[in-house]
Amino acid sequence: MDIESVKNAYSAGGSGPVGSLYAFDCLAAAVLDHRGAMVGWTGTAENLTGFRAEEVCGRPVQELVADLTDDLRSATQMPESGRARLRHQNGSTIDVTFRTTKVEGSEEVLVLAAPTHHVADHEQGAALLRALSAQNRITIALHDTDLTTVQTNATPGDGRPVAPGTRLRDVLCAEDAENLEAVLRQVLDMGVPVVRKNLQVSWRHDPARQHALSLSAFRLEDARRRPTGVAALYIDSADHLRARRNLELAREVAEQVGGSLDVVRTAQDLADVLVPAFGDLAGVDLAHCVFDGEEPSKQLGGGDMGNAALAPATAAWPAGIKRGDPIPPLPDHPLLRSVRHGETVVFALDDFIAMVGDPQLVEYLVPKDAHSVMVAPLHARGLTLGAISAWRCGRSDPFTEDEVDLMRQIASRGALAIDNARRYTREHRAAVALQQLLLPPATTDTPAAETAGVYLPAGGGAGTSGDWYDAIALPSLRLALVAGDVVGHGIPASATMGRLRTAIQTLADLELEPDELLTRIADLVQRLAAEAPLGDHDDVGATCLYAVYDPVTRRCAIASAGHPPPVLVRPDGTTEVVAISPGPPLAIGGLPYETTTIDLEPGSVLALYTDGLVEHRDRDIDQGLRCLTDALAASCRPDRPLDETGRALLAGLTDQAPRDDATLLLARTRAVPAENTAHWEIPADPAAVSKAREWITRQLTTWGLQDLLFTTELIASELVTNAIRYGRAPAELRLIRHNVLVCEVTDSSSTQPRLRRAHTTDEGGRGLFLVAQLAERWGCRHGQNRKTIWSEQPIECPR
Repeated sequence: MDIESVKNAYSAGGSGPVGSLYAFDCLAAAVLDHRGAMVGWTGTAENLTGFRAEEVCGRPVQELVADLTDDLRSATQMPESGRARLRHQNGSTIDVTFRTTKVEGSEEVLVLAAPTHHVADHEQGAALLRALSAQNRITIALHDTDLTTVQTNATPGDGRPVAPGTRLRDVLCAEDAENLEAVLRQVLDMGVPVVRKNLQVSWRHDPARQHALSLSAFRLEDARRRPTGVAALYIDSADHLRARRNLELAREVAEQVGGSLDVVRTAQDLADVLVPAFGDLAGVDLAHCVFDGEEPSKQLGGGDMGNAALAPATAAWPAGIKRGDPIPPLPDHPLLRSVRHGETVVFALDDFIAMVGDPQLVEYLVPKDAHSVMVAPLHARGLTLGAISAWRCGRSDPFTEDEVDLMRQIASRGALAIDNARRYTREHRAAVALQQLLLPPATTDTPAAETAGVYLPAGGGAGTSGDWYDAIALPSLRLALVAGDVVGHGIPASATMGRLRTAIQTLADLELEPDELLTRIADLVQRLAAEAPLGDHDDVGATCLYAVYDPVTRRCAIASAGHPPPVLVRPDGTTEVVAISPGPPLAIGGLPYETTTIDLEPGSVLALYTDGLVEHRDRDIDQGLRCLTDALAASCRPDRPLDETGRALLAGLTDQAPRDDATLLLARTRAVPAENTAHWEIPADPAAVSKAREWITRQLTTWGLQDLLFTTELIASELVTNAIRYGRAPAELRLIRHNVLVCEVTDSSSTQPRLRRAHTTDEGGRGLFLVAQLAERWGCRHGQNRKTIWSEQPIECPR
């Protein structure tokens, strides 16, 4: 038989356990006659055994077999297949696997053989190929040199297998096919394997849906290392990408949710992080009381909750759904009860519509093209705060069990963040409420000045601090102005502020000089620091500015304990930062405070503030002070109410979420006209008492206050008598008329007068007792080597 006949017989070979050996180029072939003698011998057989054709033809095949087995001893009955050891010309043996088949139309037998180890390798490769082809997530494609598909197990989304002879463009979208062919052509030309991850392709019949694949491609070669095609291995990486996406989403939730201590902002962050990574739409619904920082009830349902966040916040939602709207009540349903009991539930659209029942409510709740929704309760620290829902619409994939588990984790972390914000909101509101209760009225109207105070608590999670202001009416128509800032935040700072404000009011009634008052307040702060828990001593401290304005003298005395200086706006609109000598903050002792005295024209505006008004993220305190000065010059107009001016200044000078509290106290000064005061020098002579009564009678008659003549003469007589008897010259008598009549006697003695009850037989000691009975109130204040005893009587307005 010639070689062409062998090829034809080879092509006709059937399948079987050694059918795979026909794929080898080094396949040895021989032809046996009906007696078992060799009559045909190929070159590959010569290469295999080393014997030439003339050496073996005509001889029995058994002579070439080294170890004859029973099935090979027969000369006429050869087995269909098997293994044998053949003799080599050099004396060695060769282990081969063979197959026999009868040649059609003759009694001759074709024997095909190949080295056993080659056949074993090929069989293992074929088994591996069959195993890979049977995997659902693995696609194998063999392409020839034209990149035409020779063999593949690919089944596009329509379920029909890809037939041999198919091109990539026949099953993939044109752009994807072109890109993939370029990669395979590179492998075919260069011979370098290619590994591509995250390959996105779309089937031609379904271009809208992309599939994530991982590609491994390598060149196929024959025994002579000539390219015969390309093998491509595609692994469905959707699960891997989904798992990685879930991990990334969990990381994003951890990073982006919880950074704010605002309930609504936290809910919006939670909704935003889910879209589009987890769903096409997401919403967060919270119990109404959670917005206010309160604990929700044990059982929540529609009607108890309001929408806190929507993502995206625009047109994708039904027209009726808006952030902040209440959630309508939903009918009782087993799945809804599961959500209320803490389970995460996935609703198919039909199930959700069946649960809602009401078509109008369905239209209100269900987004366009939605096909499923996942709802998870927001449960933290034993409280169900609300629920989070994620919708999928259009051609997006349904939710999987892995995504249900992921949603549980996200809802748990989000619930903790929202509960932290809720708790902060509760504490912040309590601190703000306490702060507001501890602050004085926003506006006051006294003979000395008209005042307006505004206060803005810190935002962005900083918490309220101990900023405060005060306007304290003092005797003799004077007015004390206070601005202070306590170290720290929250309720402790507010409580410390309340204690300091009370102490300042008490000391202000003693009419101490500003520097002396701050010295005593500093002592109090040091005692409070000593009483603080171990490790918190440095957290107790404050700054304070204390000013006293006298409308009679039109002078203002100011002292500062580490506090920013006040700003003065004169009636002509010019401004200046008052030059003062600030002392140390109140927590630092051992250094003195200094009083600065300035003259104020009537109609001037004195602005006291805390550093939160002038310190900003984008500028230092000096720049902030210049901004405040410019804003005061532009805003302080005589025809504009002070409270309106204060609110406008606070809104314009602070950030949307200031890091520190901001306080501003504005005081528009007034003056007592000269005709409403009278002043006399008192000689060191007991006869001066009668002269004092004469002065009182003449002045009160001029003022038309004859109804106060008798009581004022008695008060002046007692006070002048005490000044002459117990004090030192020089002494002065002063009357001030406003809504009250003030009578003052000043001498150069520092002796503090004391009120006592005289016994029946005592000749003296009743003077101050009479003053206390006749006057509405009375008191004593000390200056530099001087003391002043004063009394006030109300002036009744004529009817």
